[in-house]
Amino acid sequence: MKKVEAIIRQSRLDWVKNSLVRVGVRGMTVTEVKGFGSQKGRYIYRAEEEVVDFLPKVKVEVIVPDEMVEDVVKAIISVARTGEIGDGKIFVIPVETAIRIRTGEKDEKAI
Repeated sequence: MKKVEAIIRQSRLDWVKNSLVRVGVRGMTVTEVKGFGSQKGRYIYRAEEEVVDFLPKVKVEVIVPDEMVEDVVKAIISVARTGEIGDGKIFVIPVETAIRIRTGEKDEKAI
């Protein structure tokens, strides 16, 4: 299993959610986050460059079987990419185990 973690623009969340559902993702966690990377806390608003400490983003986290990772990553990129600085990042992280608290199911049965 892998955890796919994507930091994306807030405006792309619904598109990413719908794209993930289409490839078979059955659940996800979404968190509002702030940060900066290449964008360096800069954005253009009404032709004026604004500088802020951190930019608002959304973190989407899904746990999927190994064989779904490539489809999930492609699904996120296909709708989150604008071609502008600040589109975000995707991280793929190994998951050792997952347990559904209600039933005690483990690993892929729990996701």
